[in-house]
Amino acid sequence: MATLLPTLTLAEFEARFGHEKPYYEFWYGEPIQKSRPSWIHGLLQGILIGLLRQAGYKAASDVKLKVNTAFQPVPDVIATKGHIDLPYPTKALEIVIEILSDDDPMSRLLTKCRTYQDWGFSEIYVVDPTARLVFRWSGHQLQEVNLIAGQAASSIWTALDKEIE
Repeated sequence: MATLLPTLTLAEFEARFGHEKPYYEFWYGEPIQKSRPSWIHGLLQGILIGLLRQAGYKAASDVKLKVNTAFQPVPDVIATKGHIDLPYPTKALEIVIEILSDDDPMSRLLTKCRTYQDWGFSEIYVVDPTARLVFRWSGHQLQEVNLIAGQAASSIWTALDKEIE
């Protein structure tokens, strides 16, 4: 019979996992380690940040969201045209982006998308580097799109190809 591990308080989580890399996310008392980023993942974060900045957003990568004390994800990219809440966002922003990794469980990704929507994020995107597709969370489902924050999604792959030549 499997033994259940005790859940952690937020303070215990921060003390044990708050400075570990790859980052851990706090999921309702459990530490969940993010996937180890690859070259492609890191390049895509930079490309997406550049694309969002061209569209007039302030953007950053790997920023912990402190909207809810029970669930504190670390999305791949966040962006806003508004005020930056320092040191961490405590309310929804305009854009949140998750970049898929090979070992990301779909159930975890969908939970994040639902939560981002419930918190009030305006635009929720999922970028699939393997299939070279961009999805937007809309109406409780992922839908393939050709634009991300008003910018052509194809520009992501053009920029990635230039980086990896």
